[in-house]
Amino acid sequence: MECKALHKKIIFFLDGELPAAEMEQIKKHLSECSECAAFAEEMRKTLEVLASEKTPEVNPFFYTRLKAKMENQASVQRERLKKPILAKALQPAFFTLLLLAGIYTGIKIGQPAGNTGSAYYQEQEMVPYLNEMETETIEVFLME
Repeated sequence: MECKALHKKIIFFLDGELPAAEMEQIKKHLSECSECAAFAEEMRKTLEVLASEKTPEVNPFFYTRLKAKMENQASVQRERLKKPILAKALQPAFFTLLLLAGIYTGIKIGQPAGNTGSAYYQEQEMVPYLNEMETETIEVFLME
């Protein structure tokens, strides 16, 4: 048997998946060829490492920690569902009241504060005397 053919079938040989006749041929070749024997030994070690990594050690407390974490997460989600309902109802109401308070304050600021009663009428009587442009223009005064 050639070395290249052995290299292609070595994994099946190590797993024991080849027919008996081919298994005997490979055993005979490995006893005669030291390079292929070293290659087969390295491949066997590699497969052992892979097999040991396939089955990790089971932690006995893994399930209990996982169950506790899942229960904690479920309770947190229930609390999150309660909060948005309250926030969705109160937030628009709060902003509506804030908007109405702002409009009311703007209207109150825009109204004249001190012009009520008799002081307002006195000011209106003084306006024509303070505004000289309405009484007589300078051109009319000079032309006379």
